[in-house]
Amino acid sequence: MTSTRTASPLLDDAADLGALRARGADPDAVFERFAGWAADAGTVLYPAQEEALIELVSGANVILSTPTGSGKSLVATGAQYAALAAGRRSFYTAPIKALVSEKFFALCGVFGADNVGMLTGDASVNAGAPIIACTAEVLANVALREGRDADIGLVVMDEFHFYGDPDRGWAWQVPILELPRAQFLLMSATLGDVTGIREDLTRRTGRTTALVTSAERPVPLHHWYATTPMHETIQELLDTREAPVYVVHFTQASALERAQALMSVNVCSKEEKAAIADMVGGFRFSSAFGTTLSRLVRHGIGVHHAGMLPKYRRLVEQLAQAGLLKVICGTDTLGVGINVPIRTVLFSALSKYDGTRVRMLNAREFHQIAGRAGRAGYDTAGTVVVQAPEHEVENLKQFAKVADDPKKRRKLVRRKVPEGMVPWSEATMKRLVDAQPEPLGSHFAVSTSMLLNVLARPGDPFAAMRHLLTDNHEPRTRQLRHVREAIGIARALITAGVVERLDEPEPDGRRYRLTVDLPPDFQLNQPLSMFALAAIDVLDPDAETYPVDVVSVIEATLDDPRQVLAAQLNKAKGEAVAQMKAEGIEYDERMELLEQISYPKPLAEVLEYAFDVYRQGNPWAADAALSPKSVVRDMWERAFTFRELVGYYGLTRSEGAVLRYLSDAFKALRSGVPAAARTEQVTDIVEWLGELVRQVDSSLLDEWEELTNPTGPLDAPVSVPARPRPVTGNERAFTAMVRNQLFRRVELWARRRWYDLGELDAAAGWDAERWGEVVRAYFAEHAEVQTGADARGPALLVVDKSPGTWRVRQILDDPAGDHDWGFDVEVDLEASDEEGTAVIRLVDAGRKD
Repeated sequence: MTSTRTASPLLDDAADLGALRARGADPDAVFERFAGWAADAGTVLYPAQEEALIELVSGANVILSTPTGSGKSLVATGAQYAALAAGRRSFYTAPIKALVSEKFFALCGVFGADNVGMLTGDASVNAGAPIIACTAEVLANVALREGRDADIGLVVMDEFHFYGDPDRGWAWQVPILELPRAQFLLMSATLGDVTGIREDLTRRTGRTTALVTSAERPVPLHHWYATTPMHETIQELLDTREAPVYVVHFTQASALERAQALMSVNVCSKEEKAAIADMVGGFRFSSAFGTTLSRLVRHGIGVHHAGMLPKYRRLVEQLAQAGLLKVICGTDTLGVGINVPIRTVLFSALSKYDGTRVRMLNAREFHQIAGRAGRAGYDTAGTVVVQAPEHEVENLKQFAKVADDPKKRRKLVRRKVPEGMVPWSEATMKRLVDAQPEPLGSHFAVSTSMLLNVLARPGDPFAAMRHLLTDNHEPRTRQLRHVREAIGIARALITAGVVERLDEPEPDGRRYRLTVDLPPDFQLNQPLSMFALAAIDVLDPDAETYPVDVVSVIEATLDDPRQVLAAQLNKAKGEAVAQMKAEGIEYDERMELLEQISYPKPLAEVLEYAFDVYRQGNPWAADAALSPKSVVRDMWERAFTFRELVGYYGLTRSEGAVLRYLSDAFKALRSGVPAAARTEQVTDIVEWLGELVRQVDSSLLDEWEELTNPTGPLDAPVSVPARPRPVTGNERAFTAMVRNQLFRRVELWARRRWYDLGELDAAAGWDAERWGEVVRAYFAEHAEVQTGADARGPALLVVDKSPGTWRVRQILDDPAGDHDWGFDVEVDLEASDEEGTAVIRLVDAGRKD
């Protein structure tokens, strides 16, 4: 995979940046220099861009509400250039990590990698840079922690319509409340009426706030309602040169199914396929879905949705940006500003399931997605196609057959709207095209993390919280509710002994401090993080299950990975049905017993009882949801790799969702477990999980490292193989991977599952028959293989670490304590680095005298 790295002409043209600063970053000089740079690149500023930039370099806030494709990103770049010229630090925020990473690399190309950093919660890259790309939540937490004294001179908030998001809108509001010294640029194509926000921003910052709007698109849109079958609609768009086409679906499964169905269409020429193969190069398709995606993109078809691994989404984006993909089948993630250049947006539907019900798209959603059609500088017009529902297409097709026969027309039986579907029509499309975006509403929220961030701020926390809770954009009734919630959380922190009041304020004004022994990166980011602290404290540290019990407590406080839990439930029910059939249980009884089957829920009874007690003393936690589950624990106990987990539960289409959950679990384990509970075994699990997550996808960090440490000239292509650091580099995590794989064999041995052992080691010459001979011989001498904590401990694992190869002996824990049975493996370090997980070869198994 390759991308192009270029020098930074904006900074090269402004080599006298120091002179600009010496002149006080003269607004006229900054504007002229930036406009000149844009003109040299072939871009003439539109009137709205020029107006917004003049306001920004003059020091005003700007709310920029112009259509997609009207150059809002260029205005943001100009604002960041002006801030850099004035010696001010700027933060650019976006709603999703994919958009943050895209902007990060774009900014590196303009300002140079040394001047740009990225913060997403998962990754921290060049965090001290003068220009930062980050998620809105990251900036909100900085604003809470540092308040008005934060070193932030400019805030650019892209996709600002997320201010109205019920779950995440608080993160777009907090910086406005807490950063009065900053200059703001708020941007979106679908803002609606922002009079209240504009007046409030002026009041808080003391700067005038300019509203720059334009209804005119640089690339006009043509709308078309298609009543042909979907495959014919796509073929017509390809034949009439309306590609690239983004086919919008509202489920991940339907997007992939559509892409696979298009494999029968000759989308690209041989020359285009060769260009794709050349650009893909040695890209690492390391997972099950990667095999499918590799076949699709080489055919000129892309897939793009949140269920994919980040490196796969970025690959599709880069191929699309190079003009090599003719059709991309994806979800409405397109509407959040991902830079996928397309000519045509094809809606497969105008209704969607929003997690609660099936409903029609609102005006903002429709315009956000439709607005991606048409590429400025490439297209004279963009096309938006709405596909008619299948029942309507079929009815029209049947009507056409009998159109000339009145008798047959009367007898024609029309297909009805499918049950549960919210139908749309051409009239629906016209209404959405003409509709204005809905007004943005405030969605403030209080959390434990918010309080802890404010408590960490110098000064009086009461005054800071009072300002935050009573001077936000909420109506008074909701403000009072937030005050009550904050008081409840504060009392819980003090009662739990996590926070204590100081007798005398510290020199910086702090009046509270954390009391428990916590790691430096400790955070209480989950609503039930406080409960997790209390629950871990009551676990038995001497229990052999203590390390995985700590994992289970943390997992119970995390949001449910619905796809994984559904797959676990299906697996459990399938196994239960097979067992019941084998036992001869009748159908009706089987169905009744199946209702009692659930996915794994370790410690469920204990945790639910403890949570009931906890809520009595912490009423603010009544709305929080405790959810016992076992995903990380399941992986650890089964010694699964990421690929094995995905394959075992059939989660190929949801790899990205699985990785996000594992990443969240890693962060919660790393930053939410107090030092007293961090035993060696718990630390092993955390290190193993962190390295596993990185090995699955570290594409963003790897590409940045190439940008900051170039191995060739700046104008040369950069190889981006999406390959993580060597897995053997983290010896502790790698040792845990090796130990897991060996103990997996111990457990299979204990259960006399030599057929499964044969599947693991057939390549090394150890098939089921050979393993069976050894296992039967062992059980002729011993009644069982013990699998407790001692069996998994280091005393029964002998490791000889030689360069390039580890030789490891796993000794069995037999009841007599003879420890004279076991097996030997070789660990190939080079192959392990290539695969991203421990690659072992069985050498011998049996009695060792």
